[in-house]
Amino acid sequence: QVQLVESGGGLVQSGGSLRLSCAASGRTFSTYAVGWFRHAPGKEREFVGTISGSGDNTYYADSVNGRFTISRDNAKNTVYLQMNSLKLEDTAVYYCAAEWARRPYALGPYGSSDYDYWGQGTQVTVSS
Repeated sequence: QVQLVESGGGLVQSGGSLRLSCAASGRTFSTYAVGWFRHAPGKEREFVGTISGSGDNTYYADSVNGRFTISRDNAKNTVYLQMNSLKLEDTAVYYCAAEWARRPYALGPYGSSDYDYWGQGTQVTVSS
């Protein structure tokens, strides 16, 4: 069982930066790949990116590639989403999700339905 808690959301101006954190319970967090998703009003939940359990591999959606960076500190059971050059369209509730990974270098799935564990979400609002 893994419990996830996101934090770090807030209001930021367009072009600004924000770092989200996803803190996990459990002593084997390094065996879980983590994905970040976002859900904006009137839109479907969108995949943002994923990181392997080891932290060595990452993959991003085209919409955030080059602006967002996912990292993790397994000693602290925490995954981060660094968001730079934020745009109005980045406004959404951001969620982290975890899925047990057979291999430490395996990325998490891109589909939200493939994750077993979810955080409660944190609101990110980008203003002009």
